[in-house]
Amino acid sequence: MSSTNSTPIHSTSSIQTMIIRRAFLATLLLSSLSLNLVQAETDKDGFTPLFDGKTLNGWKNPYEWGKSEVVDGEIHLTADKKFFLITEKAYGDFVFEGDVHLPEGKANSGFIFRGLVEPNKVYGYQAEVDGDDNRKWSGGLYDEGRRMWFISPINLKLKKDATPEELAKQEAINKESIAAFRARAGDAFKRNDWNTYRITCKGNKITIEVNGVVTTDIEDSLDASGPIGIQHHGEKGATYRFRNLRIKELK
Repeated sequence: MSSTNSTPIHSTSSIQTMIIRRAFLATLLLSSLSLNLVQAETDKDGFTPLFDGKTLNGWKNPYEWGKSEVVDGEIHLTADKKFFLITEKAYGDFVFEGDVHLPEGKANSGFIFRGLVEPNKVYGYQAEVDGDDNRKWSGGLYDEGRRMWFISPINLKLKKDATPEELAKQEAINKESIAAFRARAGDAFKRNDWNTYRITCKGNKITIEVNGVVTTDIEDSLDASGPIGIQHHGEKGATYRFRNLRIKELK
């Protein structure tokens, strides 16, 4: 009695097609999972990390001097001349958050935003990080390399040929603005500790907060977009520390 083998026989080309299809589906599934993980990290509160805690990917130093390194999940800046480490990407409307820890002794820093960049030069809007316990201008808005203290607080210097009346008037404006700023900022900034800055830019409106206290709330239209930057003020041997840098772009 004879028997017939009923097992289906697949051609080599059919098997290859099946393997290719399965590999494609597996790749598609892995890509989808990876995308979902990234999306989950970004969408928890809408923020995207600017610093991954391990590398300086996404950052650059436009100066010929200054050292930037990652130490224990922080960015450490050292230098003997002032410089900024800046993001490679420009940002327009956003909410930025970051922590800064000043070194002991004489120190000053800031967060550049909507910055302008040239070789060995970064300038523009800067959220002030003031290490002077007497001045207490942390959270002020400084226009680095241009108008300086033009608004929050106002501390303008007139030309040498200004009349005594003009000088007296400007001095009164400066004094009033500085007093109002100190009343707003109070003791929000903690010297020799970590401080969290929050900068919100939406169109012409700019808001700066230090540890949850609104220190600056103004409108200005000079710059609409540019990189974020962190500053070393140039004190030799001093280490400026930054962490938890993140951003939420606004539509």
